[in-house]
Amino acid sequence: MRLRRLLSGAVTAVALLGVSLVAPTSAAAQEAPVHYVALGDSYSSGVGAGNYRSDSGTCRRSTRAYPELWAAANSPASFHFTACSGARTTDVTAGQLGPLSAETTLVTISIGGNDAGFADTMTVCVLQGTSACVNRVAQANAYITETLPSRLDAVYTAIRDRAPNARVVVLGYPRMYQLNGTCLLGISEQSRAAINGASDNLSEVISKRAADHGFAYGDVRPTFTGHEICSSASWLHSLTLPIENSYHPTAAGQAGGYHPVMAALS
Repeated sequence: MRLRRLLSGAVTAVALLGVSLVAPTSAAAQEAPVHYVALGDSYSSGVGAGNYRSDSGTCRRSTRAYPELWAAANSPASFHFTACSGARTTDVTAGQLGPLSAETTLVTISIGGNDAGFADTMTVCVLQGTSACVNRVAQANAYITETLPSRLDAVYTAIRDRAPNARVVVLGYPRMYQLNGTCLLGISEQSRAAINGASDNLSEVISKRAADHGFAYGDVRPTFTGHEICSSASWLHSLTLPIENSYHPTAAGQAGGYHPVMAALS
């Protein structure tokens, strides 16, 4: 009986030892390499953050943009950064999807603001007064509601077709202004409220289309709250030089507003 108990104990010990040796190996085997592709417009390329990559030309891809920050922190097996300043949905489908494949495991994108005429809207609001601003914002809202959904569907479908195994994270846009904030000059408070309303409309439409395609949506409005233009610690450029930086996130906005949202969903 004593021998039997000793043998039984030895077998149990060996079995436990085997589990302790095998389990970590199994866990390590489950950590698949990450192949990351970053698509989108200037909010993804990092316009306004400075320190642009010399090979990016007018796309102005910044090493301080959230895709670069995530890649630096996570060392993916591959990283392709094709986001470009001024991009619209059709620009993404025509020129940014080349790196996508069945091996792609992570895709991020912000797109839709240029389709809705964001730059033109801000120009009208700055130069032509409140009435013209409110009217131009109404036109943008109509486009966002009536036309943009199908444009987003085309992009999202193309991404899924080319990268069937990827997790896709769609990033939204912040509100531009803190209302009743510290700005003493500039556009009227009515214009600021109208622009914020259009930002909310854009965020809701993008969120809905992303969800319908099974994509994760990153709402950056909460992280930018308290850091809008007219706040005491803005992460967004107001009208500035160079002019293309105007109404884009600063380096702090990329690091504090976009990167944590993207990282939490990746």
